Amino acid sequence: MSRLKIMPVVGVRPQIVKAAPLIKLLNKSKMVELQLVHTGQHYDFEMSRVFFKDFNLPSPKMNLGVGSGTHAQQTAAMMIGVEKAILRYGPDVVIVFGDANTALAGAIAATKLRVHIAHVESGLRSGNLTMPEEMNRILVDHCSDMLFTPTRLAVRNLLNEGIQRRLIFHVGDTMLDTLIQWRRAIETSDILDRLDLKRESYIVLTTHRVENVDDRRRLREILSAVMRTRVLTVFPVHPRTKKSLLRFGLWSKVTKSNGFLPIAPLDYVDMLSLVKDSRLLLTDSGGMQKEAFLLQVPCLTLRGETEWKETLIMGANKLVGACKSRIVRETEKVLADKNAKKRLSGLKNPFGDGHASKKIMRTLLRICR
Repeated sequence: MSRLKIMPVVGVRPQIVKAAPLIKLLNKSKMVELQLVHTGQHYDFEMSRVFFKDFNLPSPKMNLGVGSGTHAQQTAAMMIGVEKAILRYGPDVVIVFGDANTALAGAIAATKLRVHIAHVESGLRSGNLTMPEEMNRILVDHCSDMLFTPTRLAVRNLLNEGIQRRLIFHVGDTMLDTLIQWRRAIETSDILDRLDLKRESYIVLTTHRVENVDDRRRLREILSAVMRTRVLTVFPVHPRTKKSLLRFGLWSKVTKSNGFLPIAPLDYVDMLSLVKDSRLLLTDSGGMQKEAFLLQVPCLTLRGETEWKETLIMGANKLVGACKSRIVRETEKVLADKNAKKRLSGLKNPFGDGHASKKIMRTLLRICR
């Protein structure tokens, strides 16, 4: 019997985190021929390459090396590259992950060539149609033949949009699979020793979204708010964010403040270890909102909406946007609550049982063979 040819398409680091446990399973299966494609969407390809190494993933069949550009330029270049990969390797199914331009390009290229499309992390909706990621989610879901959802709310979102129930598979979140697989390494990381930190003596700030870091006023508001706290803020600085800080003349505000500890971006294990032992996470990252929940760390989201509404409903996360007064007020509330983390430990996990990748692989083998 011939093997099922499966082509996962990734391009940015969050997709690699989502895809890693599934790629490993597919690579080990004797029933699967893995045809991994990397679009190179991330403008710092070296950072993505390091993630491949950190997660012990096989080398991609193709590196498209697309790099940065406008949304149209990037998506078009990736569509051309993925189309070439599909025509060259003839996959039975293309898998796309999340909401980046890579996912949209992969889905459109596959649907034009009448190849099955599986979307992992399907059904998320923030309600903000001005976000490129929101449009990507909607378009990819409506292109896909198999929609793998991380939560019950995601299933409901798809049904509300008229997607047929037979195409929807509620499997849980593959990022939980990844966290469970790396939990021991996260717990034993020496990142606090390397940074000379003590547990729960600091908060963590991450910001990289265009609406925050490319807007001088919003970025200044976020920094000013964080400087008002009386707790050290550890700030892994994304390359895009550092460029903006330098361009806006704000970099010295970070480096000369006793309240900030700016550091280079961390790998997956060290970053999650840093968050786990913090008192609070301030972020505009979608994935990190969820990881904070899974690590039982309070989160304040520097956006006006979120696709992870479950974290809001359960009281583990609050939206504070880039409003200085609101960030300060909500940060002080969390820091004053000595039982904040303990309360989160009692919440029910809406993201599955840690076996999403196995369920996805079983479904692919059942439907596509």
